[in-house]
Amino acid sequence: MSEARETVLARLRAGLARSPERRDAAATALEARLRSPRPGPLPARANVAGEARIALFARMAETVGAEVRRLAGAAAIRGELLDYLRCNNLPPRIVRAADPLLDAARLEEEPLLEVRTGVPEEPDPVGLTVALAGIAETGTLLLASAAERPTLLAFLPETSIVALPTASVVGTYEEAWARLRGVPGWPPRSVNLITGPSRTGDIPPSIELGAHGPRRLLVLLVDEAVAKAF
Repeated sequence: MSEARETVLARLRAGLARSPERRDAAATALEARLRSPRPGPLPARANVAGEARIALFARMAETVGAEVRRLAGAAAIRGELLDYLRCNNLPPRIVRAADPLLDAARLEEEPLLEVRTGVPEEPDPVGLTVALAGIAETGTLLLASAAERPTLLAFLPETSIVALPTASVVGTYEEAWARLRGVPGWPPRSVNLITGPSRTGDIPPSIELGAHGPRRLLVLLVDEAVAKAF
């Protein structure tokens, strides 16, 4: 620790005028609270379960400009991607995360798709990754970075596609954070909360899409359970 930092901390300790016993008690209380955080007030809207929770997530995500499609399993991802790319006049070229859910989709076997796994580059038109959780109260995706799921997949390409197992849809932000705390190797290098495609209203009265990230966001809700990378 630097001398300057130690000096500042020493002044703070002196100002608090805590005895070593009180400091130890405060540290113990803090550790206990971090281990078992108490939730604050939760919105009644998110107090739903099962299909109602999934429907709420889809409705809220669509309200903020995302497109949501429900799939029966990972095998349906290939056909859905081709249909989406055709409908939006996009080239059939995708860079994807190295995730078991996407491995199960066997995208590389589709002759009409050019698929690469790894970090996206500036020319890549479409990024495909997997979310750790979907938050029903606002239609928000929670993405946790990892070597196999580069953060840029959800931000650099103009079109972002995110696969989300329906079993990973939770009601509230508190549930999503609790889920994240259970991830091996917690905490990840970065956590991103994504609510709809990128937009800005800096130049009124219009809303500009894609100003700071993807101009399109497609969420693939996948029912089939597969081995998870989380």
